[in-house]
Amino acid sequence: MDMAEGTKAVGRHHARVVSATAAAAGRPRGPAPDVADFGAADVRLAGDDKEVVMPVVTDAGSDTPIARAARAALAARAGGAPWPRPKACRTITIANQKGGVGKTTTAVNLAASLALHGARVLVIDLDPQGNASTALDVDHHSGVVSVYNVLVDDRPLAGVIKSAAGIPNLYCAPATIDLAGAEIELVPLVARESRLARALSGFDSSGLDYIFIDCPPSLGLLTVNALVAAPEVLIPIQCEYYALEGLEQLLRTVDLVRSHLNPGLTVSTILLTMFDGRTRLASQVADEVKGHFGEIVLGSIIPRSVRVSEAPSYGQSVMTYDPGSSGAQAYLEAAKEMAHRSASRA
Repeated sequence: MDMAEGTKAVGRHHARVVSATAAAAGRPRGPAPDVADFGAADVRLAGDDKEVVMPVVTDAGSDTPIARAARAALAARAGGAPWPRPKACRTITIANQKGGVGKTTTAVNLAASLALHGARVLVIDLDPQGNASTALDVDHHSGVVSVYNVLVDDRPLAGVIKSAAGIPNLYCAPATIDLAGAEIELVPLVARESRLARALSGFDSSGLDYIFIDCPPSLGLLTVNALVAAPEVLIPIQCEYYALEGLEQLLRTVDLVRSHLNPGLTVSTILLTMFDGRTRLASQVADEVKGHFGEIVLGSIIPRSVRVSEAPSYGQSVMTYDPGSSGAQAYLEAAKEMAHRSASRA
């Protein structure tokens, strides 16, 4: 037998084996699936004395990391069942004078998560950099009517609010670079610490469930205005040592505002951000914060995530940019926890 005939014989033998295997498995003849689990089955070929052990092809399970991420992404993007909504609108200032701890990221992604699950949410961008406005794809170039006009020119807040792109029931009061000079312009004005509070008191918030105020990384007049305007403070804390050093100063400022300007002000929520599970320090910081502040620390911890950092460059929150990512899932859990806490308080 030459090589060509031998090859044909092997091919015919292989075809008979595949056919018999398919029949033994109770399936129609045809190509095997691309992904399979293999279990052994004994098959005796007709007219052949040898027993051939061939794999039985079974359907592969869908419980893989990629499949789980895809299911999570679809669930997050669809929104799902509505979460509990507070009986009255909650106004929450997100503050920390240390830069880079995730204030804007937290404001945008908590707001997006809540809006995707039935809440009506307004984000007030009080940072002259306007990063929250960028992430929500709201125009905020110089000259656009913005929070600056509310604080300095007494413009009604309702006149500057715009709908965020891509997410129903999510709104933004944008910040422009003009806000950078607002602290100087506010100095000679009467009740300069209460300008935002006065604007909010004249704003009908009955159609909203949450108002998040995103603060700049400082303890200047803009941040003080935010602390006076809201009864609650949410503090994002980066899981690093330097973040703990600045926390003491922020808490002193909150105490001063409570004593002189806003007696009802409380630190209601602390969110741990930028957690790096590879370092012992991150776990130590998280344990120390939980031990000191107790129940106001959310159980959900936000990990470091490249997707969270990338999302604003596309004018999106991570909830729409990559809802299956670890960062999106963490913010989704944090928002869900906040929503259920609101319901339990009510």
